[in-house]
Amino acid sequence: MRVRRAVRNIGMWGAALAIAAGFGVACVQPASAEEGTGNMVFFKGGFMNLNQDRSGQIFTDTAGIGGQNGGNTGWYAGAGLDLVMSKDVWGGMDKTWVVGEIGLQFNSINSNRVNNAAGSIATRTLTDTLATDPQKVQLTMVTIDVAPKIKFMEGSAFRPWVIPIGLDIHVISPPSNRTQYLDLGVQFGGGFEYAVWKAFKVGVDARYHLTARLTNTNNDYFQVGPYIGISF
Repeated sequence: MRVRRAVRNIGMWGAALAIAAGFGVACVQPASAEEGTGNMVFFKGGFMNLNQDRSGQIFTDTAGIGGQNGGNTGWYAGAGLDLVMSKDVWGGMDKTWVVGEIGLQFNSINSNRVNNAAGSIATRTLTDTLATDPQKVQLTMVTIDVAPKIKFMEGSAFRPWVIPIGLDIHVISPPSNRTQYLDLGVQFGGGFEYAVWKAFKVGVDARYHLTARLTNTNNDYFQVGPYIGISF
């Protein structure tokens, strides 16, 4: 529990620092008149870290009989859409937008060459002999999210934003010991973006994903990295 709380705190502090750094930027310039309606497609990538590794499981390393597949850290790549829902929080706050994010993200976690469970089981079944099947077993995860994103400072090139809470659907690979691979969760995050030229923007975001652990594995993770967006 202490580790979980510590990583959660890191995620929240990362988001807070990203926003604080954004507000501290001097000489904010006006946004381009060609930024379009405010909708945006974006592409992102960066660092991610699981709260807990998946070593010792059947499909990750066959209970560690040929080495452990215990990586926590990795990288992610993804893309998504920001769709404007309101440009004044439905009359509640001037120069503040609410956009709906629809995102897709692939996570690759540090993986090792270990015993492949499928190969061992097949050899045992077909030849009635015990044998290991050394292979690099890839630990991966896909996250699909839908989240409200609150963007501040309309009219400036620099805009910080927060995600108060969003919905996640996760697919883990390999599956858990109970062959389950679908999980549900929520995410929290924050960041900022800067309009560098016309409709083109660059930004940084930090997020923490808290899962329901329906796969009987701990799938919580933190991520941080840059993104590139194109408004339309």
